[in-house]
Amino acid sequence: MGPQPVRAWGTGPDAAQAAEPASPPAPVAAAGQDANDPAILTGKSGVLRAQVLLLRAHYSSGEIDALAGRNLAKAVRGFQKAHGIEPSGKLDAATWALLNKDAAPVLVEYTLTAGDVAGPYAPTPEQPADKAKMARLVYEDIGEMLGERFNSKPALIRALNPEAEMVAGTRLVVPYTRPAEQLPKAASLVVDKSDGVLQLLDADDRVYAQFPASTGSSRFPLPIGDWKITTVVRDPDYRYDPDLLVNQPKGAKPAMLPPGPNGPVGLVWMGIDKKHYGIHGTPEPADISREQSSGCVRLTNFAAQAVASAVAVGTPVHFRE
Repeated sequence: MGPQPVRAWGTGPDAAQAAEPASPPAPVAAAGQDANDPAILTGKSGVLRAQVLLLRAHYSSGEIDALAGRNLAKAVRGFQKAHGIEPSGKLDAATWALLNKDAAPVLVEYTLTAGDVAGPYAPTPEQPADKAKMARLVYEDIGEMLGERFNSKPALIRALNPEAEMVAGTRLVVPYTRPAEQLPKAASLVVDKSDGVLQLLDADDRVYAQFPASTGSSRFPLPIGDWKITTVVRDPDYRYDPDLLVNQPKGAKPAMLPPGPNGPVGLVWMGIDKKHYGIHGTPEPADISREQSSGCVRLTNFAAQAVASAVAVGTPVHFRE
């Protein structure tokens, strides 16, 4: 929740489209990784494999962290419902059989570039007034950037590369998430408050993608009803008003905050036809569906960018209990 962003960098579904990037080379499977073995179904490697395959099937458990939890169970249930499997939320044999039809490696090699290392990176100030003085609310360090690029908890990237030096030319082991970045166009969106998920539906009202979401608070509840997308803004700046938000610093005053991944609405704002409400990213991906929002629908930046690629101005949005 909060005032609409006022400026966008880049393009979105309501603006001219940028040229399609060149296709990347085929991924190179990282050697010696249990998560790349289809026979590994349990333990941290099994959870990691499931999280990556679910994301690539468009049923996200949020940040990939190799840890089982409620977001993973939600993703499994969504995937099971979509494929006619009893929605237990457990990784049973039938679920694994379908997931393992995706034969691409789960963990691949990625070589750090000079641009990756250079950033820019900077600490994010705590106070809104200090944030407003920044030219851009950039990633704090290369670990945070890599985490968001590969939809992973930074601690997982470190655990996969314990001896790696973060210098150009270093080869890292990372989750292969690129196939999840582009979604088919959605006929509508559903935000389910009770499940804490955002779902994409096709023209036949079938769910084909799902992401965990934070969906309001007692002070600013999710506005149940039928709405539509009115704007899609990539890399938005933000009119900060503490009166419209929860848990704000005492004495905070309105301010204009610059864009960036660590801004209050992250890398994407999708406004709806209810003032101050929208669907957006976040600077705190680990909190998605675990902490309340200020009325809006909050996704990880990775998820918000994927959803933005699948909607357009006018796409219906249904908020449900």
